[in-house]
Amino acid sequence: MTEYNFRLQKLLDIRIDSEEQCKIKFKQIMDEISKIQIHINSLKKTSKEHANCVSSTVVLKKMKYIYLNALASSISEANKVLLEKTKISEEVREELKQKQIERKTVEKLKENAKSKFIKEQNAKEQKINDELALYAHFRNIERR
Repeated sequence: MTEYNFRLQKLLDIRIDSEEQCKIKFKQIMDEISKIQIHINSLKKTSKEHANCVSSTVVLKKMKYIYLNALASSISEANKVLLEKTKISEEVREELKQKQIERKTVEKLKENAKSKFIKEQNAKEQKINDELALYAHFRNIERR
């Protein structure tokens, strides 16, 4: 029996590679989002710690106020970056979904073509077996 050869195998390989690259890109963005969230949490923790500190002099109170404002602005900037990265991650997620659909489409074509090929091979084999059985039957009839 001959081996099955899918004509669109190169296309399937390209689609698989493309999907893998998109998965890597998505993973990198999710790692960046995770780092930003950790950074925001640490800034918030620092802000809470320093907000609870009691300052005795006016100069220390002013320094504390300036520092807390700087922390608040840092948190705000980090939240903006987080929002941008989240939007980018959603775009990449949609791109990944599309690439998965494209890959699965070609894989389905491959499965259908392979099952058709196997059915054809089985039909050919059955036809040959039927012919051999018919010849054997005729030989047995002639011998009698």
